[in-house]
Formats: sequence, structure tokens, C-alpha cells
Amino acid sequence: MGRPGYLTLPIFAALAAIGYVYYTTVFVAVAGWLGLATAAGVANAAAFTALAAACLATYAAAVSRDPGRVPPTFLPDVEDAETPVHEVKRKGGDLRYCQKCGHYKPPRAHHCRVCKRCVLKMDHHCIWINNCVGHENYKIFLVFVLYAVIASFYAMILIVGSIIYSAPKDEQLGSDSSRTSIIICGVILCPLTLALTVLLGWHIHLILQNKTTIEYHEGVRAMWLAEKGGDLYHHPYDLGVYENLISVLGRSILCWLCPVSTNTSNGLRFRSSYNTSSASPPCDLQKIALHSQ
Repeated sequence: MGRPGYLTLPIFAALAAIGYVYYTTVFVAVAGWLGLATAAGVANAAAFTALAAACLATYAAAVSRDPGRVPPTFLPDVEDAETPVHEVKRKGGDLRYCQKCGHYKPPRAHHCRVCKRCVLKMDHHCIWINNCVGHENYKIFLVFVLYAVIASFYAMILIVGSIIYSAPKDEQLGSDSSRTSIIICGVILCPLTLALTVLLGWHIHLILQNKTTIEYHEGVRAMWLAEKGGDLYHHPYDLGVYENLISVLGRSILCWLCPVSTNTSNGLRFRSSYNTSSASPPCDLQKIALHSQ
């Protein structure tokens, strides 16, 4: 496993897959089916090239963008009236403190064993970008996955179209190498499209509830413990669908698909459902026991 910020084998594999799919789709599938000298061929080649460029740009941004560092001077303010929810350790009820980094953890921050530091609003560590997905690059990662899903489906349509077109007259595909390229590209695209679609659906599900992957798994346990004690568990950062969306994608809908960070918080404090309600949270909910990661 390479150090964060360095190019690793999975990154080279991802770049190679993008390059191979692009070459085969444009210069084999589109060229053999529509032709690159026709208006339809040029339009499809240009559209797919734009999608591939968007994928590369957002992928590079996800790889290089820091996910968010915890300031070494950070101290939680338990008396802050605007922060009615404080995260504590399950055992002991103390405020979360990272022994490895030597500082307190802000809400939703966790220590990454690979990056060897705490990451703001950490979602997960992704080997395909050799980086954590956190507060500062989560939207960039999401937009990359979205563009990759669209590009994958588009490539599948163009490749299937070229196969159907050339089936009655097999010579249209040209040499055996062209056929082999189409087959290899299909073998790459089928599982890749499925995996990316599932990943995109999963993160849309998380965004709509204003959860990270870590918080989802912690919430499963918290819900079980609450039900065991006869209580109901409510995710404290769930502000409603629209507010959850803009907390990640930003307030301007026109910028939702732009690979820039448009967070509505600084990563150290987050609005909770208690901030939007006039009622104060119950005493037993003013602190939330979370995993000391």
C-alpha cells in the first residue's frame, strides 16, 4: 500500500482501464459502426471524449485533494450552545481523543490507519485513489463516480451498437485484433459498470440521510442498542433530504456536478437535527457514544 499522495498500482490500473476503454470505444466501436468522418460518428466521439476528460479530471482531483486535516489546536467546546451534540467514546463517556495524533477528534472525524492521521468527516479509505474520502474531497469523489457511471453506460451502448451493426457482415469489424479489443473492453466494462452503479447508489443513499459509511455501520449498532433498551435511535445529523443534499453538494444546484468542494460547514462543527428544532435534546442524547476510531 503506497503512501497517500503517491501513485500506486491500483491508480495505474484505473488509468489504464480508462485509457483502454476510451481507445476501444472511440477508435474501434464508433469508427467501425458510425465512422469518424460522419456527423453522427464525430458527435458521439466528441461526447464520449468530453465524458472521459471529465472522468480523468475528477479522478485526478480525488487523488490529489486532501480529505481534511484536524487542526492541532482543536479543542471541543462542550459549553457551546450551538453544538448540542457531542460525540464521546462508548467506554467511559470521555470526549474522543486520538492517542496517535495527540489531539481531540472533531465530530465525525476518525483516524485512518493507512494515512496515519485523523480525517475530517471520514467516509472510507479508497485504494483506487490512494487517499481517504473525507470532508474536503467527498463531493469530488461522488462526482467522479457519477461521471464514470455515465461514461460506462455510454461506452456499453456504443460497443453493443457496433456489435449489432457488424453481426450480419462480420468483415465490418475488421481484423481479429479489433474483435479482441471489443471483447476485452466488454469484459472490463460489465463488472466495472455494475460496481460503479452500486457504489453510486450506495452513496446517494448515504447522502440522503447525511451519513458517512462509518456512521452507517455505527448507526446499525446504535439502533440495535437503542431498541434493546426500549428507545428509538435517530441519526443526529439527518436534517431532511434537501438540507442533507446541500450540506454535501452545496446550495447552488448549478454547481452540484462541478468537482469542487462546496461544503456548508468547516468540518469541525456540523449542524444537527437539534439545531433546526426549538426543542432541546434530551439529556441522554446530548452526547452520542461512537466508536473510537
